[in-house]
Amino acid sequence: MVTFDSAEPGTPAALWLGDPRLPELPPLDLTGVEHVVVVAAHPDDESLGAGALVAEAAQRDIPVTVIVVTDGAASHPNSPTTTPDELRRLRTAEALLAVHRLSPDAEPHLLAFPDGEVRENRDAIRAAIGELLPTTGALLVAPWRGDGHADHTVVGEICAELAVERSFDLLEYPIWLWHWAMPDDAEVPWQRFVALAPRGEALSRKQNAIEAYASQAEPLSDQPGDEAMLLGPFLDNFRGKRELFVRDLPAADDNPLGAGYFDAIYDRADDPWGFTSRWYEERKRDVTLASLPEQRYRSALEVGCSIGVLTRLLAGRCDELLAVDVSRAAVESARERVADEPGVRVELADVASGFPQGPFDLVLISEVGYYFEPDVLRQVLADTAASLAVGGTIVLCHWRHEVADYAMTGDEVHEIAARAFAGTFARLARHEEADFVLDVYSPDARSVAARTGLL
Repeated sequence: MVTFDSAEPGTPAALWLGDPRLPELPPLDLTGVEHVVVVAAHPDDESLGAGALVAEAAQRDIPVTVIVVTDGAASHPNSPTTTPDELRRLRTAEALLAVHRLSPDAEPHLLAFPDGEVRENRDAIRAAIGELLPTTGALLVAPWRGDGHADHTVVGEICAELAVERSFDLLEYPIWLWHWAMPDDAEVPWQRFVALAPRGEALSRKQNAIEAYASQAEPLSDQPGDEAMLLGPFLDNFRGKRELFVRDLPAADDNPLGAGYFDAIYDRADDPWGFTSRWYEERKRDVTLASLPEQRYRSALEVGCSIGVLTRLLAGRCDELLAVDVSRAAVESARERVADEPGVRVELADVASGFPQGPFDLVLISEVGYYFEPDVLRQVLADTAASLAVGGTIVLCHWRHEVADYAMTGDEVHEIAARAFAGTFARLARHEEADFVLDVYSPDARSVAARTGLL
């Protein structure tokens, strides 16, 4: 079960530290890095996830900037002894001390956005981080988008977008993955990990920085509500000899099933899959629409809209609909098809490089998942879950027969989704036949009858 409370039972650190894959991970190479920028969602994330990297960069005379997004004042919401203002001042002082312990020359920036309100302040946070980034040559280090924690996901998404815009290299650091996942879980991105084995005193500097956060590692008082937030077993995950980072997803141009692949297909045919002519496709669209548990949605996202045939039908069920595709030819065709539909936008976008900003009441991923490598799909599903509005709907529908070009089969896509959503979303419906499989997920487990008052 995904949990962000270190008081809850988690995976023992010894399982991670003893995993035989750990010493075989490729090393993180800092050669040629001109500037390291570490972004943290909360005070202490920077020390836990990237403290050794900050200290190592300092030892190599690489300039370091540390940006902490929130004030951390929501860590003890029920404290009877410390007000939010007092906790805000305390955590600010701890963050400044921690960064100084990592590198006296590092440049800290505490943005002090309200803790727990990252999504609500997304645009302002993006602008603030963007203003602090150097112009060229930076390695941007951010929270891992797959960590599960909403604040980490949103800050990670922002940094991924900025990295693409500025042509920066991007690394992401997990925090809670070590607590809620097991080493053999499908969600663990082993194939994308790189490991930093710090030199000299970098590891000791990291531990000293973590100890600067006394408000988190020790109780504020002996009163209920003042308990320590970062307990010893959880902190053991950050006492190893390596610091692990997730490499950025490959650029679309490097993906054999990226934009170029689809543009070539559309060059050969305007409707290469027969969306407008095949009864199979028409029937599948009807099944998909009939499987939606809500009669109408406020805001929807269609991933991989192709030429917009399903998009036009979805428009009748949505107040606002964003349809995206990686192929410019497909996007242009879809825009023509829905030009008279109010509230519909069709955009050129690769969700693997930057997931559209939500929240969305409905996310539809139809005939797209098998184009991704498994670890990329898991990231896209994590982004999907993070973008979903309260009580929203996720629909996946995929061809089940094997295709030589595709990275996976449709069944494999749905198996990965089932594991990704387990414990978080209920599966409301499943339609399975020889040719395709369709699954509907939602955090609201009520049936359609219950939703509409029949039960």
